[in-house]
Amino acid sequence: MKKTHILSISFQKRQIAPEALFPDPIIEVLAVFRPLFTAPTWRKLMTLLTGTLLAHGRRTVTAALRASGNDMAANWSTFYHVLNRARWSPLAVSRQLLLLIVETFVPAGADVDLVLDETLERRWGSKIRKRGHYRDSALSSRERSVSNPGLRWIVMAVVVTLPWTKQRWALPFLCILVTTPEVSQQLGKRHKTIGMWAHQMISLVRHWLPGRSIKLMGNTAYTVLELGLHARAQRVTLVTTGRLDAVFHEPPPERTRHPIGRPRVVGPRLPSLEQVLQSPEAVWQELTLDWYGEGKRTLELCTGTALWYRFGYDPLPIHWVLTRDPSGKRPAKALFSTDPIQTASQIVSDFMKRWSLEVTFEEGRAHLGIETQRQWSDRAIERSTPLLFGLYSLVTLFGRALHPDGHIPVAQAAWYHKQTATFRDVLALVRRHLWGHRTFPTSPTHPDVVLVPRSTLERLSLAVCS
Repeated sequence: MKKTHILSISFQKRQIAPEALFPDPIIEVLAVFRPLFTAPTWRKLMTLLTGTLLAHGRRTVTAALRASGNDMAANWSTFYHVLNRARWSPLAVSRQLLLLIVETFVPAGADVDLVLDETLERRWGSKIRKRGHYRDSALSSRERSVSNPGLRWIVMAVVVTLPWTKQRWALPFLCILVTTPEVSQQLGKRHKTIGMWAHQMISLVRHWLPGRSIKLMGNTAYTVLELGLHARAQRVTLVTTGRLDAVFHEPPPERTRHPIGRPRVVGPRLPSLEQVLQSPEAVWQELTLDWYGEGKRTLELCTGTALWYRFGYDPLPIHWVLTRDPSGKRPAKALFSTDPIQTASQIVSDFMKRWSLEVTFEEGRAHLGIETQRQWSDRAIERSTPLLFGLYSLVTLFGRALHPDGHIPVAQAAWYHKQTATFRDVLALVRRHLWGHRTFPTSPTHPDVVLVPRSTLERLSLAVCS
């Protein structure tokens, strides 16, 4: 027993590098990010990453230090410098994360499907300068509108197909903090609309993926003529929801041999989609497809091509699709695509991919502690939330590295039989590897008895009881 006590104390006093806490498959995933940080910042970042993955509840710096076993570290205040002081580029990290996701999950030559949407991070505090009041889509309905103070983020993610589930997952890689016109004026900065930010994000992604075919799916906020023209110039297919009263035109007629005046930009105006919806002469066709999480669903489609035009801008060729529910329970919806060659079924299927980002938002709040951060400085806020969104993608990459065959262990219960793995299962898998990666000595008299250091036992107790 005396020898056993000595082994336990010597193991507890041994210093372990942060990278040693991760198994080799996870280290290989993280290796591509190592050149983007200095050595001291990287060591602190690995400690915070370990603690954030193991922590439950709030994802603050102190919670990460407690979960990683550094709650008694004398230099605890320097870990805040990773977020509010250290010199590293979030855009460089986003670029590397995008390249890693595409290389891992998107086959060569296939389209890179991107989705774009906004989410509200509910935050309070007078020191948060970029906080504004926004409509809370999660709490609002058609009957009432609820607004909450917080930070509004534009999140861009890659939609991928994973081997352990039939559902598509949206893996975030780029987050932009936007402000209201009032907040922009208070900060003395030029206000940028969501369309302007999306304009820059499209240029950025095209620069990062110069040779890939890209599709971008968004909601009505991105149905902007200028954005569609820019996406077409950047060779990016934009698929969004459209307005039923949008102004469409036919192509311009061919010019005669001796024309007079400038050539026409567009032809005669076409009927609006509202008129098409009410017209008895419209031709509708049925389409049955796999609806997200609801099995098969039948829709009626009416489709056509047109030129979307507004004075002062070039005309944009689009392929529009008008959908309606045969049972009449759901309102009609219009979809626009800047690729006129796309078929109606492809446009509807592509637009459905954006729904997976809503699941990412919900699971990020439930399992990664988004909205529980307590930073108030501008730099810390603009780093912590994108890091948590990126952690969602990193956990997925870790699960793929730990189980390349796709056989992720699924938590089962007598009252709930799961068929496929969810994000919670992948996160639990990563946590088990982090807890079980360290090698513990065994008792010389009882081989089945493992000698767990007191510090590790306290961390386990904290994770279970807190």
